[in-house]
Amino acid sequence: MPLLKVVDRDGREHDVPARSGQKLMETLRELDYGISAICGGMCSCATCHVYIDADWAAKIPAAMSDERELIAELSHHKSGSRLSCQIEMTDALDGLRVTIAPDE
Repeated sequence: MPLLKVVDRDGREHDVPARSGQKLMETLRELDYGISAICGGMCSCATCHVYIDADWAAKIPAAMSDERELIAELSHHKSGSRLSCQIEMTDALDGLRVTIAPDE
């Protein structure tokens, strides 16, 4: 079971267990300080926006065009921006550090 390092919107870091085979979004939306994920993982709302730590960016598959288009429209997008609904957790992502982006 991979362990995530999740930085909430107040800047506090939490160790959070995740399940391999599930989307990162599924773990984050269960947290009191997590994301809303309104569309349920359909890559259509960007309410699961996170920042991937730079040390992990190359270890995650590149974003597809629909994800890149949604992110580009966000006022808080920056390098490392991803939609957590598009990242599948694996054991290889143990220690992944993500920061929950501000609400749009």
